[in-house]
Amino acid sequence: MPEYSYYPTGNAEVIKQLNMSKHPEGGYFAETDRRPETVPSPFADNATRSLATSIFYLLTHEEPNGYIHMNKSVTYHVLHHGRAEYTLIHPGSPPRIEKKIVGTNAAAGELRQLLVGTGVWKMSRVLPEDRAAAKTDEEKDHVGCLITEVVVPGFAWEDHQYLTLDGLHKLFAGVEGAEEKIRVLSIFIRKN
Repeated sequence: MPEYSYYPTGNAEVIKQLNMSKHPEGGYFAETDRRPETVPSPFADNATRSLATSIFYLLTHEEPNGYIHMNKSVTYHVLHHGRAEYTLIHPGSPPRIEKKIVGTNAAAGELRQLLVGTGVWKMSRVLPEDRAAAKTDEEKDHVGCLITEVVVPGFAWEDHQYLTLDGLHKLFAGVEGAEEKIRVLSIFIRKN
């Protein structure tokens, strides 16, 4: 088991201690703060939003990835333990795809904090090699990634959208290698 992805408190205990629920994006979450102060959001036609919100977000061996989605607000991702790969898709012609690993191994380029700006599609997943390294149920319970997400201005569901399969095709229309990109990314499209 890779030492950097195996953490001391098991996922079942983390979910219980933090009173987490299943997240519609995949994984688990618990909202930890919603600022009472409000501001007009420049990313949502000046609609009033909380100044900031924060959640714990957990991916586990059994819930290893989220779905591709976009938030209108800026999102800070701060690592507590484990590691995950983030795929960021910056719309454009052609779209630019970035992969970032949130983890503790800075020498390998892993980040303890990740900022995702507005208008960027994103998804996260537990790295396949970390999942594969966990053989026993005990090991599987200690593989995943726990982060805090801080959203500024605060999160509102009306500022959130999931990428659809049709939207994925439109995003990569006319792009060289689009068929392969769509094939790889389509497994992270939420099915209703």
